[in-house]
Amino acid sequence: MDDLRLAVKNALENVRLREENRRLREWIAAETGAGTLLVGNSEAMRRVRAMIEKVAETDATVLVRGESGTGKELVARSIHERSRARRRGEFVAVNCAALPSELIESELFGHERGAFTGAAARRRGKFEQADGGTLFLDEIGDMSANVQAKLLRALEERRIERLGGSDSIPVDVRIISATHRPLEQEIEKGNFRADLFYRLRVVTVEIAPLRERREDIPVLAELFARTAAEKYRLPPRAVSPAAMRRLVEYDWKGNVRELRNTIERALVLAEGNELQPGDLPEEIKPARAQSSAAAGGEAVEGGLSVPFTADFREDRREFERRYITRCLEETGGNVTRAAAMLGMHRQSLQHKLRELGLARRYVAVAAVEAGAAED
Repeated sequence: MDDLRLAVKNALENVRLREENRRLREWIAAETGAGTLLVGNSEAMRRVRAMIEKVAETDATVLVRGESGTGKELVARSIHERSRARRRGEFVAVNCAALPSELIESELFGHERGAFTGAAARRRGKFEQADGGTLFLDEIGDMSANVQAKLLRALEERRIERLGGSDSIPVDVRIISATHRPLEQEIEKGNFRADLFYRLRVVTVEIAPLRERREDIPVLAELFARTAAEKYRLPPRAVSPAAMRRLVEYDWKGNVRELRNTIERALVLAEGNELQPGDLPEEIKPARAQSSAAAGGEAVEGGLSVPFTADFREDRREFERRYITRCLEETGGNVTRAAAMLGMHRQSLQHKLRELGLARRYVAVAAVEAGAAED
């Protein structure tokens, strides 16, 4: 029986390691541009980036809410990386839905040798690993009632106890949690503690689903097409206006993750110089007929109008020019602050200013800021 328990424990540990490796690969991809889920010029994404900047320098607990595939973990990592104090520590992620309830407690708080069958040595939990940094609890709504109680105690006392141990261990951890569940309803059903919910949601960051910010789809689609070509060593292919219209009209239930996978698949199978509607999966169809798209060349959804012309790239260029100009006006021409609003590095924004013909207008401010940064 002990051999069976040990075999089960080893199998679960392999599952946990594979999950962590997957998260690491996705984060690396996000940092290199292949999975940058926070890209977008919509008002919804601007609000998310502004909220990240506001909360990053505080230690307030943050609850990130949004559908699967919207980029909740990337928001958490962005908050961590933008914190001057916390980013020196570790960013530790735990998927509460990926582990059996009997293992989550050990995963979070660690255990002493002999705490249970198979505990051959002391093991530090995620709280201790994240000491001085950030602990991200994904799918917090799947946490058992017992672990919820212990988590609440750890949040209030800033101390933990390992399983099988009696020592009280101080921890300095910022908690960011995420869920796609309506936790208010889970509280009414008795599945989630109200006191823990209020403790976790000091600040709430809401990520809108992709179907509610369709104006972000063209920028994301071209980004994914470019990075997928690099990833698979394929010739670069732009997205044709007809294919882009199909992408914008489609309701993305899997959100940005589904869009990225769709673009990668299409790029691998495409044969022409551009991605055409025929390169997209059969299921990528509009949720309902877009009568105005056929009549006037626009896709209309919930009051959002996305124009399409014969020269789509010039339309996008003009949109970028207006959007960046507005951000610079809001920051009084401060390129560094505007870059933060846009989720870009200052050098990247300066390059974009030159590309869009705006460099002369802001070059003096940019030069002054660059000199200050070097000092």
